Amino acid sequence: MSEQQRVKNITDLAQLAGVSPGTVSRALADSKLIAEKTRKRIQALAREHDFRPNVMARNLRIKRAGAIGVLIPLGHETGQHISDPFFMTMLGHLADALTERGYDLLLSRVIPTDPDWLNRVVDSGRVDGVILIGQSDQLQIIDQVAQRYTPLVAWGANLPGQVHCSVGSDNRKGGILATRHLIERGCTNFAFLGDPIAPEIAERLEGCRAALADAGMADRLSILQAHLTAETAHSAISSWLDETKSVPNGIVAASDVIAMSALRALAEHNVAVPGTVHVVGYDDLPFANQTVPTLTTIRQDLAAGASYLVDLLFRRIAGERTSSVVMSPELVVRMSS
Repeated sequence: MSEQQRVKNITDLAQLAGVSPGTVSRALADSKLIAEKTRKRIQALAREHDFRPNVMARNLRIKRAGAIGVLIPLGHETGQHISDPFFMTMLGHLADALTERGYDLLLSRVIPTDPDWLNRVVDSGRVDGVILIGQSDQLQIIDQVAQRYTPLVAWGANLPGQVHCSVGSDNRKGGILATRHLIERGCTNFAFLGDPIAPEIAERLEGCRAALADAGMADRLSILQAHLTAETAHSAISSWLDETKSVPNGIVAASDVIAMSALRALAEHNVAVPGTVHVVGYDDLPFANQTVPTLTTIRQDLAAGASYLVDLLFRRIAGERTSSVVMSPELVVRMSS
């Protein structure tokens, strides 16, 4: 074929190969409907002429975008960023799992300003499905969209009557494990650090309260609504330590980031950990083994969680109605308690 006749599209390649455009399209997609000899010959011709099919046009024809939307809704924590250690850890696992399936990841940090933020994403035509990292304070909106849009899964709590499919740990059990551990360490006064407006954190607080009630210490708990960002949490905890007359000797932090901020603030106030105060975090992020002292925490298996999210999403893309997954958390004991 001359320079003037070079292959520009599937029709040109079909003419060169002496087959129909449909046969070329299926051969380039490595369809087993085409005889192997013919398939290999067409693929070789495409390489020889440096021809690459227009993926976007193909996706439009087969109604496939080739991308999964990964959204981080921040209705209650507008100061959080994608660089947050929890998000970065989860995103790494999700990116690996999606790449293995041949899909791109379309990432967006969303500050919901109106009730249509999720509708706009699922109706955009840019994604084949959506994974939400967290539910924030947007449960009602997520459920409304999930009623009509099947390929949607969320990392978070599994609540009674919930419509959308979710993956997460048993947060109530995690709160119980953390609190019972502190009770066993001899703690008699407790503080929960975290804002229960988020469903996961509310469940962790519920577990903390349940464990204290079982131990006859329901009246020994104070709550500091510390935010999930390190600097804002540190500032709030520092102010709290300045004002409190008696520092609780058992602290349950709603996240490892809050726990890390608590360790820093306690050190700055010359409060010994674990000598005077015992601290337990939540998540078991990679830095939990690098803090001083190393952080006792409740482990969520984020690698398994990401795998569940991707598997459930693709089953839902295929039309299956899947149930939510609740994983069992694990207490990891280190030096802070």
